Amino acid sequence: MTIKSRPVRARFVKQLRRNLSKLLKKIDEKISLVSKWDYLEINIPQDSEEHKHLVETVLTSTPGVASIASTSHLILDDLESVLARTLSLYSSRLSGKTFAVRCKRAGKHSFTSVDVEKFIGAGLNRQVESLGVNLSQPDVTVRLEIREQDVFIIDELMQGLGGFPLGTQDSVLSLISGGFDSSVSSYLSIKRGLLTHYCFFNLGGHEHEIAVKEVALYLWMRYGSSHRVKFILVPFEAVVGEIISKVDNSQMGVVLKRMMLRVASKLADELDIDALVTGEAVAQVSSQTLANLAVINKVSETLVLRPLIMSEKQDIIDLAKKIGTEEFSAIIPEYCGVISVRPTTKAHEHRIKKEEAGFDFSILESAIKEATFSTIDQLLKSEKRAAIELLEVEVVPEQAIVIDIRHPDEEELSPLNFPTDGIQKIPFFKLNTVFENGSIEKDVQYLLYCDKGMMSRLHASYLVDKGFTNVGVYRPA
Repeated sequence: MTIKSRPVRARFVKQLRRNLSKLLKKIDEKISLVSKWDYLEINIPQDSEEHKHLVETVLTSTPGVASIASTSHLILDDLESVLARTLSLYSSRLSGKTFAVRCKRAGKHSFTSVDVEKFIGAGLNRQVESLGVNLSQPDVTVRLEIREQDVFIIDELMQGLGGFPLGTQDSVLSLISGGFDSSVSSYLSIKRGLLTHYCFFNLGGHEHEIAVKEVALYLWMRYGSSHRVKFILVPFEAVVGEIISKVDNSQMGVVLKRMMLRVASKLADELDIDALVTGEAVAQVSSQTLANLAVINKVSETLVLRPLIMSEKQDIIDLAKKIGTEEFSAIIPEYCGVISVRPTTKAHEHRIKKEEAGFDFSILESAIKEATFSTIDQLLKSEKRAAIELLEVEVVPEQAIVIDIRHPDEEELSPLNFPTDGIQKIPFFKLNTVFENGSIEKDVQYLLYCDKGMMSRLHASYLVDKGFTNVGVYRPA
């Protein structure tokens, strides 16, 4: 915020104070905030470690805060009183170590910052069994700030998120899948001060839906709970089924992303949101080559922000670990990535339009109409269902039927070696129709199979949630 003009900076600080006040009052109504030109002073009435930790967690997780200093405050009388307070804080820390004193000063005083450093440094050196002063590479740095008649002796320095306060920038709609990329890109947009709402395209599975909601809820609670945020769930199974049945295998990934962008753009327009956020990075997967991204972009005039566009995958994972989303994302499959077996990396608009010509766009319109809108703080309150316990086996029991749910092209490349009377081949995009039209026997145990076990588990949990309790997962060793 320091590079902003005076009026803009004042507005940003005012918004930050409002955000922090809302968050800190949840901890203790007696916490007070005093707004200064270039810092905020927060006074904590309770001196417990637990109380301090809660406050520090809020401060280090709030966009717009550059750094946090835990300080002891006193009114300037003379430098002897400053030395006495500094001794009480630092005497045990300096024992057997070298140290240096650093002072920042603002206002009119009869002394300079260097005078303070010399006086406090000499006093500490006389009264503490340290290894003496070392100005170039001290073991401990004693920091003081004097602002007019206020003296702050810094106990601990912490790094903040930086960025801009939420509420100082516009709103965006983040397309979140729960994976590393979309979670980190959502965090980066929050950090930049953008009020970040979420749009999730449900491609199948109650488990996946719950997992993504948990990621979004975590991001909101940790970094953005000073504002109300929406979570939009778009049912996309029927759209995927239509793509699988009407579009050439190599073009499916690009067409799917175009369909998502069409829907997200309409939803953003309804909410008066001017930009979308995605987790795409150049050439990370087949749909993210420059040629494919250019074709995907052409279905919408809405601005698409891609915070990770030049990022390395490991850097993204490292940031996910730092912000706390890694554990969520590590168990969420990249569902979109399993649709095409041999995806194109150089899509051509005329070819894609030809593929989309046979697509029934009424299915896309139905998905938009059936989208559900929630405020994010209500998400898991409305989830009363317990986690689904799935039957998973490495050996198929007698009389059980294995259903190979892989795409036909994938199944041809790697056939499942199993007696033909014990296996059925039903592609995942037809599973719901087959189960719901009554052609499945209720007294037979069915076990879903796919190469990696991700899709089989997602669809099995979805079917069990629908009431088909005779469904499990076949995971050969």
